Amino acid sequence: MAEIWFSILALTLVLYAALDGFDFGAGLLHLWVARTDDERRAVLAAIGPFWDGNEVWLLATGGVLFVAFPSVLAVAFPAFYLALFLVLWCLVLRGISIEVRNHLEDSLWAAFFDAVFAGSSSLLGLLFGLALGNVVRGVPIDAKQSFTLAFFTDFLPTGQVGLIDFYTLSVGLLSSAFLAAYGATFLAARTAGSLRARCLVAERTSAFVAAALFVVVTIETQFVRPSLLANMLHRLPGWLGIAVLVVGASLWLRGYRAGEDRRAFTGSSLVAIGILGAAAAGLYPTIIHSTLAPEFDMNAPTSLVAPYGAEVGLVWWLIALVPALLYVVMGFRRNWDRVGRDPASR
Repeated sequence: MAEIWFSILALTLVLYAALDGFDFGAGLLHLWVARTDDERRAVLAAIGPFWDGNEVWLLATGGVLFVAFPSVLAVAFPAFYLALFLVLWCLVLRGISIEVRNHLEDSLWAAFFDAVFAGSSSLLGLLFGLALGNVVRGVPIDAKQSFTLAFFTDFLPTGQVGLIDFYTLSVGLLSSAFLAAYGATFLAARTAGSLRARCLVAERTSAFVAAALFVVVTIETQFVRPSLLANMLHRLPGWLGIAVLVVGASLWLRGYRAGEDRRAFTGSSLVAIGILGAAAAGLYPTIIHSTLAPEFDMNAPTSLVAPYGAEVGLVWWLIALVPALLYVVMGFRRNWDRVGRDPASR
């Protein structure tokens, strides 16, 4: 049962990254690729049918922790309190900017909310990368199953670490670069004209930066958490994740070269799924890794709720999964035409 619930936790996080990642990337690029008011409205129209529904998977992740691993939630939430509230405020500001911006005719207020949208999206991309870096690197959890986390300490990824060090910052920068490339592939598939052309330039530039940072982070991970890569290569799910990554990268490159935007977007989605899926396979069974001593780790089998609660929760989770997936499928099927070609498409 611990393996099942760990897989569910990983699934919700992977789906959140794959489904909400492209609209974070679109926001990150908003002020760069969209030059006129019409183009900025087109960007918002492109992500409009998706962004709020995609955030359901973030709530689902919190729900999985609450139902299956409440002790992990109880330990991690206070330590990440400030970081979590930064995420919450960014999500709130981002939602407000999307909803309010198109109701305003004043150019000054429109420019203000464009800046809020781009700034909050950029900060979220960095924060989620920092969060992933903390999960991989570990936190200073002690024998009492508690820890505190400053923003930074000595900038080294060992001992009494903080939220930010050279490793987690590297992962944060990788996250930002990849989300920019991911958002660019989505916008290229959903927009037209000069806006699409600038998105293709942004896609190429961001993908190159992300590829370089991916190599750097992989090398750093071998020193910071060598067991992750070893576990990944000794488990079938790890190899499946790597295979998805390779197939996705191939589709992305071929789609970009052929001008097939939907294929490129599908490939970039598979890259995100492959990277995070392989990382999850390497992390199991550890949920919270201690940078102080391995015996202080919080693992899935020992942190799982009582068997009856886990079984009942699994039934209800499967019931809730069906409409959530149907919503995603219907959303993409009904909202995949290009926007911004005429006033009616805004």
